[in-house]
Amino acid sequence: MDTSSERIPHPGSAAPGGFDDHGVILASGSPRRAAILRAAGVEPQVIVPAIDDADAPADRMEPARMVMALAWFKARQALREADRRHGAGGPRWLVAADTMCVDGARVIGKPAGAEDARSMVAGFRGRSHQVVTGVCVVDRTSGTRVIRADSAVVSLGPLDDAELERYVQGGDWHGKAGGYNYADRVAAGWPLACTGDPETVMGLPSRIVLPLIGRDAVGRDAVGRDAVGRDVVEQGRSA
Repeated sequence: MDTSSERIPHPGSAAPGGFDDHGVILASGSPRRAAILRAAGVEPQVIVPAIDDADAPADRMEPARMVMALAWFKARQALREADRRHGAGGPRWLVAADTMCVDGARVIGKPAGAEDARSMVAGFRGRSHQVVTGVCVVDRTSGTRVIRADSAVVSLGPLDDAELERYVQGGDWHGKAGGYNYADRVAAGWPLACTGDPETVMGLPSRIVLPLIGRDAVGRDAVGRDAVGRDVVEQGRSA
């Protein structure tokens, strides 16, 4: 497994002594990603990056590279804000992520509206689709970044039109890749099954992130793997 890295100079890397080695910035407004970190004992400081990946040209790049590129774009924007707030100090670690669904040859991001959400979820019924999450972790003391991708396969069984319409009208699809959140929909009784890591589907695989920020991933494999078990590692890319 490639363990190379790249140092990216930025103002916060000037004085390592002022950093909180246990502090983590989450470059995401996702409540689910924050909840995953909190469940692992990490209380993140949230900085929401000013990037709208719903408008990203998702069909122009291989999915893993697309989510890794977007994770790095989000991290880069959040780094600027972190340096503005903290200068050469504050939380040592910054974590960013991006998630997309892949249905055959089609890469699917977040729905643009209710009709888009309805179409996405309806298209998943009775079939399997892949969910790919890219993660970027930056060590603000050195500027080193690590970018990885992981994927899982989700199957959706029969979901009747009335239930789908209730869901769309409720608006819970907003801001979610593929138009749904896996844990929320399982809790709601949807006929969903996951092959792979459910946290990858939910947007932040802690088994990958925790070792990168110096925490233990208790009882979990600390290697990111794609749907066929290959390591998927991207580090030091400037997408």
